[in-house]
Amino acid sequence: MSTEQSKATTTLPGKVEKVIHPHPSSGQPEKAQITVEGADHLYREIRVPNSLTDAQGHKVKLKQGAEVEVTIEANSAAVTTATSGAAS
Repeated sequence: MSTEQSKATTTLPGKVEKVIHPHPSSGQPEKAQITVEGADHLYREIRVPNSLTDAQGHKVKLKQGAEVEVTIEANSAAVTTATSGAAS
């Protein structure tokens, strides 16, 4: 069994609401604030480092307003079978 087959996943749509530039002397990375559709109101915004790698291996950044997908992955040992009527 491959590693990919042993993981449970879900993907939610999102949108980059803003790009947060750190103070130059802070040493912190630039962040992208993403609003995740389908998440509870108080928990729908996440901030992640704004650093991705494209298919050619180049470093790229998200733009404000970009439509994105947020994927959640868990190993099979970290999940349980959903009961009927539960959210998928």
